[in-house]
Amino acid sequence: MIASYIGPTLLLMSTALIVSLMIAVPAGIYSAVHQYSVGDYTLVSLSFLGTSIPGFFLALILIYVFTIKLGWLPSSGMSTLGTEQSMGDVVKHMILPVVVLAVSMAGTNIRYIRSAMLEILQKDYLRTAKAKGIGRFLVINKHGLKNALIPIITIVGMQIPVLFGGAIIIEQVFSWPGLGLMTMSAIINRDYPVIMGVCLMSAIVVMAANLITDILYALVDPTIQY
Repeated sequence: MIASYIGPTLLLMSTALIVSLMIAVPAGIYSAVHQYSVGDYTLVSLSFLGTSIPGFFLALILIYVFTIKLGWLPSSGMSTLGTEQSMGDVVKHMILPVVVLAVSMAGTNIRYIRSAMLEILQKDYLRTAKAKGIGRFLVINKHGLKNALIPIITIVGMQIPVLFGGAIIIEQVFSWPGLGLMTMSAIINRDYPVIMGVCLMSAIVVMAANLITDILYALVDPTIQY
């Protein structure tokens, strides 16, 4: 039973994680490189706002604006009722829940990436690279970002279990047919075997996130050996 619901949840989680990193990595680098600028203050303020706003509250705002008022995006389900499921239809239904999940993660990731990059940019080897005439783009994105990946991987690994729990709540708001919807139905119906199965799945997600994090450590930094 759980196997039939975990697919939509993993799809939602992975997409939200990718979108959050696509936002946070360039924003965090820009904020670090342009420290104390207007852009830096703006990005840091937006990151605090994204982190502090509750997911369910943001979800209700987006539903009101984009579904009720503008009618641009659907607010429930994974596909339109009465039609064959297509990739375009699924993507359209994913936009709102993915945005809600990605906003909170991106807000946290921007600050961590900014802090990691600020620390790396002060290192002597980067100053030497600049003195040798290496272009600013290569210095920042090849030498700086590569060495800042360890703390970034750490926070992303910690976010995966949090994302799993957050996806359960957001799935309920958007009626997304994943583990969240199934879990709430099991709680209401007192279906204890299903509830225990979801708890076990949560433990597996935590262990898998830690394992993936350790593997990525070794790939990013060859000096780390197990």
